[in-house]
Amino acid sequence: MRARKRFAGKVALVTGASAGLGEALARRFAQEGADVALLARREGRLAKLARELSEAHGVKALPLPCDVTADWEVTSAVRQAVQGLGRLDVVVANAGFGVGGPAFELTVDDYRRQMETNVFGVLRIVYATLPELAARGGSLAMVGSVNGHLALPGTAPYAMSKFAVRALAETLRYDLAPHGISVTHISPGFIDTEIRRVDNQGRLHPGRVDPVPAWLRMPPETAAAQIADAILRRRAEKVLTRLGALAVWLERNLPSLMAWAKRRMAGRTEWKSPEGALS
Repeated sequence: MRARKRFAGKVALVTGASAGLGEALARRFAQEGADVALLARREGRLAKLARELSEAHGVKALPLPCDVTADWEVTSAVRQAVQGLGRLDVVVANAGFGVGGPAFELTVDDYRRQMETNVFGVLRIVYATLPELAARGGSLAMVGSVNGHLALPGTAPYAMSKFAVRALAETLRYDLAPHGISVTHISPGFIDTEIRRVDNQGRLHPGRVDPVPAWLRMPPETAAAQIADAILRRRAEKVLTRLGALAVWLERNLPSLMAWAKRRMAGRTEWKSPEGALS
């Protein structure tokens, strides 16, 4: 089925666009008629994706190599996006990875590395794009995690970063509303991406087996379609996957049951790693 052109005439900027959910989001926006600014560290993948989107959908796709942990790279990439595409209507702060493990094996540097990407990386994108979004009453989306609602054993840095993203989104939703900017917080559960193949240093291990069964993982294309719809409808929150939504509901409504489950998880070896994260 051909996607509707609901974003025709719009420009969407997506971070972490070289793979996984970010790539799927870029494809979705292009399918729906948007020109896209693609930000990520892997230049080759970005260039290939940009060519594919332009040829397949007749949109402008601008590859912009960018590390969200570097202030000047973010400001430069956003400036180039506006110069090259003329405007920004939708911004998705998606870039991130997971740091985890037993608390006694983690260091302050592990937490610092996690926060630089998952929290300050989001902040850099937000502040670099706010003027354009305010000028057009645009939409800002921040990709958090189900782990931003519940903290599981062995995921302290990751959960800490995603709780911070959720708090940021909730605060900015009110701060930016007078400027006509909508803020959507995205909480993915298990999505079929590379995140569980990336180590604590941010290095990808392509041969690593995903510990999450395939039947529990949502295809990134399905996730991207649901996210695009939530952004278009200017929704405040979107939790992805049925398991993710169930976990959030249980944490809010049956905290004692969840606390019991977490104590059980803490005694199992497989939960003493970031691979147990719900995103």
